[in-house]
Amino acid sequence: MKAVVVLTVLASLIAAPAPAYASGAAPAPAYASGAALALEVLSSRPGQVTGGDALIRVRGTGGAGLRVLRNGEDVTAAFGRTGDGLTGLVSGLDVGDNTITATAGPHRRTLKVRNHPVQGPVFSGAHQYPFLCKTERSGLGPPVADNQDGQGMRVAGGWSRDCFAPTVTDRLYRSTDGTYKPMPAQGRPPDLATTTLLDGRTADFVVRRERGVINRFLYSIAMLEDAWNGRAIYRFDGGVGIGHDQGTLGGSALDPYGLGQGYAILHSSGTRTSTHYNLILGGETALMVKERFIERHGPPLYTVGVGGSGGAIQQYIYGQNHGDRVIDAAIPQYSYPDMVTQTIHVGDCELLERYMDAHPRWARWDDRTALIGMNASDTVVNPTTGEPGSDECVNGWRGLTPLTMNPLWTSNNDPEWQRMDPPGVKDTVQWTHWDDLRKVYGVDEQGHARSTWDNVGVQYGLKALTDGVITPEEFLDLNAEAGSWKEAADMVQEGCPFVPSACPADFDPWSARNANLSGDPAPRRTGDPEAIRSVRNSGLMFGGDLDLPVIDWRHYLEEQLDMHNAHQSFASRKRMLDHDGRAGNQVIWFTDARPDGPGFDQTPEALRVIDAWMANIRKYPARGVTANRPPQAVDRCFATDGTELAAGPHVWDGVLDRRAPGPCTQRFPLYGTSRTVAGGPIEGGVHKCRLQPVDRAIAKGLYGAWRPDRDQRARLKQIFPTGVCDY
Repeated sequence: MKAVVVLTVLASLIAAPAPAYASGAAPAPAYASGAALALEVLSSRPGQVTGGDALIRVRGTGGAGLRVLRNGEDVTAAFGRTGDGLTGLVSGLDVGDNTITATAGPHRRTLKVRNHPVQGPVFSGAHQYPFLCKTERSGLGPPVADNQDGQGMRVAGGWSRDCFAPTVTDRLYRSTDGTYKPMPAQGRPPDLATTTLLDGRTADFVVRRERGVINRFLYSIAMLEDAWNGRAIYRFDGGVGIGHDQGTLGGSALDPYGLGQGYAILHSSGTRTSTHYNLILGGETALMVKERFIERHGPPLYTVGVGGSGGAIQQYIYGQNHGDRVIDAAIPQYSYPDMVTQTIHVGDCELLERYMDAHPRWARWDDRTALIGMNASDTVVNPTTGEPGSDECVNGWRGLTPLTMNPLWTSNNDPEWQRMDPPGVKDTVQWTHWDDLRKVYGVDEQGHARSTWDNVGVQYGLKALTDGVITPEEFLDLNAEAGSWKEAADMVQEGCPFVPSACPADFDPWSARNANLSGDPAPRRTGDPEAIRSVRNSGLMFGGDLDLPVIDWRHYLEEQLDMHNAHQSFASRKRMLDHDGRAGNQVIWFTDARPDGPGFDQTPEALRVIDAWMANIRKYPARGVTANRPPQAVDRCFATDGTELAAGPHVWDGVLDRRAPGPCTQRFPLYGTSRTVAGGPIEGGVHKCRLQPVDRAIAKGLYGAWRPDRDQRARLKQIFPTGVCDY
């Protein structure tokens, strides 16, 4: 009974006036004679309504007055005429099953809807606890007490496990100095900026913003006051988080370019991967935020996703999993296909770095690309040593192994944990990517989440061997010493630099204390087959099933050893081609970066092209996505100042085919990963390779010009007793 009371209170807290399109609705609008009634939910699927309300549309005619009933109660007054029928926000829905009935003369339609609490879940499964509240940090005040059991954050009147806070609306203006300030109730501020809208009109840069809590995460909906262009941008943010945290709203929630053009901006702390990487939960949150927006403002012409890194991954995953229900088009920036398959080769980084740091053969940093696949440089400053010489494993990925794999280490040390009960609850968390998604990966007999990471049969440096960059002896030594990672139950706390109090004496940037390195050869690690099977079926991996317009854009950052390696755009394309042989809905744009940073932003141009693309789809829906591409929606590459270098269907020749390299391919060299060096495919995603006996691999010529002698063959079999990868 207590839960029911809490849900009722939460539903009442988010109640809002009827939207503008429902105002002035007549109690029983008349219909002309004609077709029968049609009844639909605009804001969500009927089975996934949340928060106690739903935007309902009634179409068709029955020759008599319309009545709409919610569970038998008349709610007709909520409806107003729109261009294609009557639309109304039906509120007061019970948690669980509800019936919406529309009648007009002899015609009757019934629609079953299932309503879920505003704090969720809908389909993501049981809530994760503990869960750190950050409503106060975000300007929403303390969270609402929802229990008296000493669970969650201490607040007035009890404790909050679900971190709910009432919705807040405010008005901001953009100043001529480029900042946002509170809009005064009266008068026009002297520093109020103006903006040129998408249609060329000029408007005051005054923003109306709504903030609150949906699905336990903070959300924001912002748009120019009285100047919405009918379109929406969902801003997704990146980063790497391990959950158990409400997160905070990012600066992209007030994206000045999008707002200035007249777009509505949707945003949530639950769709920032710096908060968590559970993209099942993230997709659910995005659907709920989109539902809230439609209920208040009606369906937009389209919603385009914009966001980099983890924000790009979300666009690929949500487009695959939810079609056009979250976004209708995507601008993924600095993209990867997904996160879970990045852990495969990122997990190799520190193992290979430790090996190379221990052997003078690899003192020249430029040489290290031969093993890690990613770029390396003798001149880029190493963030660990402060001296010239580094590679992408160090500059881009150092620290990701303990962050994703070690249950004892976390960077989440926010002061709000001091108000969380029961005391010491933070220490009960297993701080791993696997545990954040234990509902997907599963749990082993010791209570630890199962892990997919596997390097059995992986022949590190194989391409370097066949290219003659390393000798057979170096190849054998590398694979005998590389080792693997311990099981979560056997890991210990990290040293310096991850635990600052351990510095400088306990220096271990390779997390060597948590690696299996002893023995000759050092043992390899087998990924849990149940975890691998589960994640493949979960929707967390991008499998290429995507039918939205996509402009995949990035700055070319290979020379900076940035973690957003450029070949990942083509990894996504290859997965799309593998899925159904088509990828015409995805175009890839690269813009050259400045030596000191990214440089020109191609996003405004991408938004203009998407707008033309979506206009074509609205005009010619039968043509589909690919056939509606405007002339600019083709593969392209750009100079540092944003001017086009080349465009067309062959600019990236030589990346995924055997044609001569195209002009963009020549201008922007691509690198790989440790697993592509080991013989794996460019699209990645191979958690556990198929194995073949060493003798068969030799017979197939897998080692190029090297023909192992008897002792070398025996050594290979000792290192790889169960066989080597057959990709």
